[in-house]
Amino acid sequence: MPSTTPKGLEIHPRRPEFGLPQPMPRHWHGGDAFKTHFFDAMSVLFPDGERFFIDSVRLFRERIDEPLLKEQIRGFIGQEGHHSREHAEYSERLRALGYDVDYLERGLQRRLAFVRKYLSPELQLAATTSVEHLTAIMADAVLKNPRWLDGADPAMARLWRWHALEETEHKAVAFDVYQTVCGSPWLRRRAMLQSTFFFTRDTFKGLVHMLKRDGLLWNWRVWRDGLRWMWGKDGIFRELVKVYLDFYRRDFHPWQHDNLYLVERYRREFDAPHEVA
Repeated sequence: MPSTTPKGLEIHPRRPEFGLPQPMPRHWHGGDAFKTHFFDAMSVLFPDGERFFIDSVRLFRERIDEPLLKEQIRGFIGQEGHHSREHAEYSERLRALGYDVDYLERGLQRRLAFVRKYLSPELQLAATTSVEHLTAIMADAVLKNPRWLDGADPAMARLWRWHALEETEHKAVAFDVYQTVCGSPWLRRRAMLQSTFFFTRDTFKGLVHMLKRDGLLWNWRVWRDGLRWMWGKDGIFRELVKVYLDFYRRDFHPWQHDNLYLVERYRREFDAPHEVA
């Protein structure tokens, strides 16, 4: 089982043409409001969140001497920059549907401003490693479990597969930088507890807001079916519990969850020459 990033792993940004629907279907995930807005609520967090991830890694960029990691940092920054821009366009589609994206963004923006001002660079980087683990384990599930996007609008499903592929490719970059410049397991665990709380709260806030705007907030069938999809007998989140908890191990490394075969499989979809930046 690998304990480091696979040797020679290349990370490069892509700019595929998604052609996001205009207007975006209100319930693009198979007509299901809960599933749609679960993904929508996460997407709203990405433009500001991924800019923060880039900044937290840049704080330590000059302290990295290892050539491959320096190259992977460049790839990480390029990928996250494209993610931020693509999800900003996604947010514009949500605004056009009448959702108050500014309201959903404000809380995260205030919190990130506080973090940048008052928390140490090491803790900022630890926070990035934490959220990168959350996105990596969900990305892995999206790529290997069709239930995550079964029935979704093809353009929207492709957007999420692209994002999942790149999150998988660079899942250890921030972690490897952190191990080089700090490496404290205690700080990393503390950051994960905080990140899990805020990521869950912010996603739930977005889900509630959008269901409320749809007039479905108090529809018990929407919640019953949605929670069953997440946490029922075959719920999509059940398989993530163990891999989430692995992060708290002292000897954890993201590539201990070795899914390089998924990277190789989905690169065939997105690595046409004209799609590589």
